[in-house]
Amino acid sequence: MASEMAEQPAVLEALLERRAAIVEAVRDVLPEPLRGIVLIARGSSDHAAVYGRYVLEAACGLPVAHAAPSLHTLYAAPAHYDGWLAVATSQSGRTPEIVAVLERAQEHGATGVAITNDPASPLAAAAAAVVALDAGVERAVPATKTFTAQLAAFGFLAEAVGSPPWQTTDWDAVPVAVQQALDDAEPAVSAAAAIGDAPGLVVVGRGYLYASALETALKLKETASVLAQGYSSADLRHGPIAVIEQDFPVVALAVPGPAWNDLTELVALLGERGARVLRVAPGGEVPLPEVVPEPLAPFPVAVRGQQLAHALAVHRGLDPDRPEGLRKITPTH
Repeated sequence: MASEMAEQPAVLEALLERRAAIVEAVRDVLPEPLRGIVLIARGSSDHAAVYGRYVLEAACGLPVAHAAPSLHTLYAAPAHYDGWLAVATSQSGRTPEIVAVLERAQEHGATGVAITNDPASPLAAAAAAVVALDAGVERAVPATKTFTAQLAAFGFLAEAVGSPPWQTTDWDAVPVAVQQALDDAEPAVSAAAAIGDAPGLVVVGRGYLYASALETALKLKETASVLAQGYSSADLRHGPIAVIEQDFPVVALAVPGPAWNDLTELVALLGERGARVLRVAPGGEVPLPEVVPEPLAPFPVAVRGQQLAHALAVHRGLDPDRPEGLRKITPTH
């Protein structure tokens, strides 16, 4: 896991070299007119798709929805996708239900795009266009380099469908920010020690960092066997905050932008409740580099989440590469 985390700057730089070609390939297959976008994914890939929903909808102003795979694979629910772009993402490209849902969406009018690490996979073969991540073989069970590659792929798709909330030159800082986070692992080790043997924790973010909260929580569950739950800061206030009492660990993700004040206020409220708050933020207990705009901040934030999960697993005497009871490809149908 650690070695694959370290490969992320190079993987992202290689993807950025193909950015213009990927954008053009997606534009070539877009429905005319484009009526909406549906995202098809499970697990870690689904968290990348949550980020995709934010950047795609911000770019094109059209509805972006997450498919409910079981409605297609188990219940044969009616499907009407004329004019829609269906984007399916799977790191292996071999999860049967993701392939099946993309095929069904296309049978009912959608144009399919596959985001996968394997351009020879069944998912790639099923799609009208393929975004090949080319991240290389991932040996550890927890996804790291393929996850941030998926984030980049969704960013490129946003550029293909509209005007995303960043400048083209902002991409240059992304591998730099990721490398800066990788070069500074000690804060995550200290944060892991602060979490210690706590049986549960909450990870909270908002806006573009909501997906990061979900993914960080998953990484903590996978590697450290801690019952971690990711929330939007808005959703946390609507009931779940009741579980947060004295010394309950909370990992708060925040960067300057429209969501900053909300997270700042929430951290203060959690402090009043006695929570053990660890901020992944500029100037926080786990600091972030301030070289990318908010919509691209999920890249270094993802690395911080990976570092925290790895460090907590090691702290608890667990093997982060091979979590008990998990496998690399989950063959759901």
